[in-house]
Amino acid sequence: MPTFDGLRTEQTLAGSRHLDSMTTPQLLALMNSADSEIAACVARSLPEIARAVDPIVAALENHGRLAYIGAGTSGRLAVLDAAECPPTFGISPDLIRAMIAGGETALSRASEASEDDAGAGAADLLTARFARTDVLMGVSASGRTPYVLGAVAKAREMGAVTVGLSCTPQSELSRVVDYPIEVVPGPEVIAGSTRLRAGTATKMVLNMISTAAMVRMGHVYGNLMVNVQPSNRKLEDRARRIIAQAAEVSYERAAELLDAAGRSVRTAIVMEKKNIGRQEAEKLLAAARGRIAEALK
Repeated sequence: MPTFDGLRTEQTLAGSRHLDSMTTPQLLALMNSADSEIAACVARSLPEIARAVDPIVAALENHGRLAYIGAGTSGRLAVLDAAECPPTFGISPDLIRAMIAGGETALSRASEASEDDAGAGAADLLTARFARTDVLMGVSASGRTPYVLGAVAKAREMGAVTVGLSCTPQSELSRVVDYPIEVVPGPEVIAGSTRLRAGTATKMVLNMISTAAMVRMGHVYGNLMVNVQPSNRKLEDRARRIIAQAAEVSYERAAELLDAAGRSVRTAIVMEKKNIGRQEAEKLLAAARGRIAEALK
């Protein structure tokens, strides 16, 4: 049975030894102080995070996909990030997806024993029709989760690009992936509870990777979500406001442009700024691989 004693996340955070005797304000102040250090931890890993983004973008632009895989908290955070990308960036749910040890049941009911099965990780990868052209990102706070390592080993065997995100220095996961990312927040307020500081760090890095990839692919113009799909009243309003801001037109004119553009925010913006029709705008966007800034040159 492997021991976790040497992991930083299993150590005791200074000042937290008497957590159970603190008042509520004291407890919250300690947690807040501990969390305030996480951004600096992530900042130290920015070069590694940046190195992972370009191969992910390359895969996505060449008909590949990004797949996250994790167990427990790491898996649930991965599922959350993947689930939020389609409504934010208007992409197919299949483009960025996530697998978690124990399957969908593990999202609401802990299934921690399943994380010890390396074979299950490899099997879930195949069940998800993971391909050599895809990128696999293993997410594991300890960097030693068998389920994740099994999936990474299978992805490498297939010749796919692999990324590893862990919260432990010199982790086993880092040693077996092409692009290792180690964010080291250190001991937790509750010793070993990686849903806390390690979870916060993991969420921040996942946000960065998926957002940076979508920006690089042209799903953002300026800081606007120009690939949003106006599929309900809220998103319809957002689409009109984005067009109005980007094209510098009234809200009413933006509504007209959205309809004339076949409900495409990007097409509507190019139509107005270039003073052209829908067909010509669509051609410019296709040539620019969807990037508005390039289509407007």
